[in-house]
Amino acid sequence: MIEPLFDTLSMRSGEIEGLVGKFTKEGKSIYRIKLDELAKAAPDLIITQELCDVCAIGAADVLEAVGRLAKPVTVVSLNPHTLGDVRSDIRDVAAALGCRDEAEQLIKELDAKAEVVKEVTKGVRRVRALCVEWMKPIMNAGHWIPEILAYAGGFDELAVAGKPSTRLSWDRVLKYDPEAVVLMPCGFTTERTVQEAGDFLDMPHLRELSAVRNGRIYATDGHNYFSRSGPRLFDGIGILAHMLHPELFKEPLDPRFGVRVEVEAEA
Repeated sequence: MIEPLFDTLSMRSGEIEGLVGKFTKEGKSIYRIKLDELAKAAPDLIITQELCDVCAIGAADVLEAVGRLAKPVTVVSLNPHTLGDVRSDIRDVAAALGCRDEAEQLIKELDAKAEVVKEVTKGVRRVRALCVEWMKPIMNAGHWIPEILAYAGGFDELAVAGKPSTRLSWDRVLKYDPEAVVLMPCGFTTERTVQEAGDFLDMPHLRELSAVRNGRIYATDGHNYFSRSGPRLFDGIGILAHMLHPELFKEPLDPRFGVRVEVEAEA
């Protein structure tokens, strides 16, 4: 029903960034709604988002398509920037569906997950981390990620809670000298992040970073647990905690959720 105008599965990070930049400069959407399929589905409710027109189709395109349907459709548009906003969005969606009680129960369960990890990491030394939302160019992970890091026993001074992700100069990364780096590109699973980690690992003077010297470069599933504003963000808290403080957990992290990335020694 919704499809991108180019196939990102066969493209590297830099190629994707180049095409997205081109489309954005020309004022074009990178997604297309199949109006015939939408009309056939005959929805009563559509949930869309306004946070990022690159990650998913934008609300403006959805509203334009809805205006061409034969019947009225309720549209709930989400624009979260924090975990608190995600909780509010759950309530808004539940209100549109008529299931407010279920939403409150879900929120209690999500908060309980976060509190369990917060209790486990209470009193530990906070790890100076860098969470990378895109690898070429390098972008930090903003919005809710600093909150997730706080629960998980870390901090990222290059990101601001509730604010969008930003491009980072490599000199700034070197000066910050993170103790741990977590690669969590938007739209990438753990497996794909590992495949494309070279875009980060090829940066000059990489081996000067404390994270590299200590063997603490990680890849994770940004697509499912860190980039998308839904309940699985609260699972991301535990994933990050396992990476930053593995000594606090009896079981190792499931490799589907995150793995250590090896950095080859210089020749």
